[in-house]
Amino acid sequence: MNINIKVPKLKFKKIKMDTVENLEDIKIDYEKMQKENLKKKRNTPYETTHYKTVKEFFYKSAREYPDEDCILEKPDHKSPYKITTFAEFKEDVDALGTALIKILNQKDKRVLIVSETQYGWYVSYMAMLCGVGIAVPVDKELPTNELENLIKRSRATTVIYSKLKADDIKKVRPNVPDVEFFVEMKSDKPLEGKDVGLDYLINTGKNIIKSGDNSFEQIEIDPEEFKVLIFTSGTTSTSKGVMLCNRNLAENINAVNAYVKLYPNDMLFSVLPLHHTYESTIGFLLPIAVGCGVAVCEGLRYIVPNLQEAKPTAVLAVPLLVENIYKKINETIKKSHKDKLVNSMIHVTNGLKSIGIDVKRRVFKEILDNLGGNLRIIVSAAAPIDKKVGKWVEDIGIAFLQGYGLTETAPISAVTPDYKTMVGSAGKTIVQADIKVDHPNEEGEGELLIKSPTLMLGYYEDEEATREAITEDGYFHSGDIGYVDEEGFVYVTGRSKNVIVTQNGKNIYPEEIEMLLDKIPEIKEVMVYGKSPDEEDTKRNNKELIITARVIPNMDELNKIKENMTNEEIHQIIWEKVKEVNKKLTSYKAVKSLELKEGEFEKTSTMKIKRYKELQKEAKK
Repeated sequence: MNINIKVPKLKFKKIKMDTVENLEDIKIDYEKMQKENLKKKRNTPYETTHYKTVKEFFYKSAREYPDEDCILEKPDHKSPYKITTFAEFKEDVDALGTALIKILNQKDKRVLIVSETQYGWYVSYMAMLCGVGIAVPVDKELPTNELENLIKRSRATTVIYSKLKADDIKKVRPNVPDVEFFVEMKSDKPLEGKDVGLDYLINTGKNIIKSGDNSFEQIEIDPEEFKVLIFTSGTTSTSKGVMLCNRNLAENINAVNAYVKLYPNDMLFSVLPLHHTYESTIGFLLPIAVGCGVAVCEGLRYIVPNLQEAKPTAVLAVPLLVENIYKKINETIKKSHKDKLVNSMIHVTNGLKSIGIDVKRRVFKEILDNLGGNLRIIVSAAAPIDKKVGKWVEDIGIAFLQGYGLTETAPISAVTPDYKTMVGSAGKTIVQADIKVDHPNEEGEGELLIKSPTLMLGYYEDEEATREAITEDGYFHSGDIGYVDEEGFVYVTGRSKNVIVTQNGKNIYPEEIEMLLDKIPEIKEVMVYGKSPDEEDTKRNNKELIITARVIPNMDELNKIKENMTNEEIHQIIWEKVKEVNKKLTSYKAVKSLELKEGEFEKTSTMKIKRYKELQKEAKK
């Protein structure tokens, strides 16, 4: 699935820190705070839930929190957030489900959903999970040929799409004759041929329910029934179809509830694409289960104003986004000449926190206000992140959690407990799962195998791939390399499919080298790979792969050194920095070649570089 995501320049207000020249300026009852914090300290999981289906926890929340905020969405950039309550959301879900079954005859059929994050997506997905049929959420960035391919592969009989996708739907519809209906979001168009508006279906469904038909509400869900088909992002190969059931999704909620405490007055901020299980499960279904709201981000360039308006308490992110926030806020602090004061306060507040006195949110209030003021949790997943970034998040008073999993585990198989954070780890194995290391090397590293009730039913129409991926005793081959410590914390060090194997059998995981190169200010992005030797090397009997860094230069930083540099000058400056990094690596891991790349890397929707696409380009040269 091709997508180029470029996080825009984030703009934050000037950091003054005028009110906190020393801790005496803050009135705090230290003794009381110390007693309260020490009393809260725990080392064991919270009492968790035991949900079996999405419908079970959704209906429960709708009963218990009918008037609480559920979905917040901006009608346009200038208008304030429009709030939909739990009662209103359930009414719309039941109505759409009723109409899809009674009017469009879609019971037990496949419905493909393609849209940016918006209210219509949430309603459509939940209606499918609560009794209509099989949901097929796909990437809104798909080119038309891939969209057409997935409509055919999934055998979708209905396509629900947003207005922004209308042109693409117009192009593919002549080639997908088996699609019975095309449903447009934010439209009240009556049913005409194959076309109908989503709002029309919801309103029609409400009328059917008012007439006394509550059959949709009465549908019982089999926890093991195939209910969601998600195509993997395809970072390493052609996308596979992952089959999920209600049990997979519900067990994700049970797993997170054991490690992270969310409350009905919490608010999650949705910035990642919903077709990905990370956002649709943890960013949508989890808050629904807990009774808290979801505020929709209008788009990457609106992150800061949306944060400040919605004032969320939790954000799911990918490392690229967290790192951008870290860089931009710290640049603002330096411009304000407050970096020494902030660093001093970090040391002081860390010391106080170690004895049970946590005053971070008061001391760093001005920094937190840039992020809306209420943010208490940032969860990073989908790729490794620099430890210093995670530590900084914690240093300013926000719990930094990491999640680990794959589409195949729907997605959570490990997550950081909020009561015992561990910056650098990818999370702790969830209470219901077992993660073990297959054939560990001398450092204890090997492929991570996962056995969990969150594990998929299998790959869609591919029994052979399913058998290859899941062992006879139920362990899934993650393809990730790492280790698990004595407490169950998972550390991911590489991806088995990305591994570079030297002639003498040494394994090099490019992610390890990339983490170091990413710290070079003059490098914007980097991909490390093993380049085939040229003819001259081969003639000299040197067939060793050349460890190569393909780099997108950070021109903002380079221009500070000298403007209008030639490519040779840019190469020389970056190469000198790379050589410094090489000193930190064992000799066989050292970068031997540097390539400058123009433009952007192709990425998945979770901002991972599509290595195989880049390597295909290399092979064609």
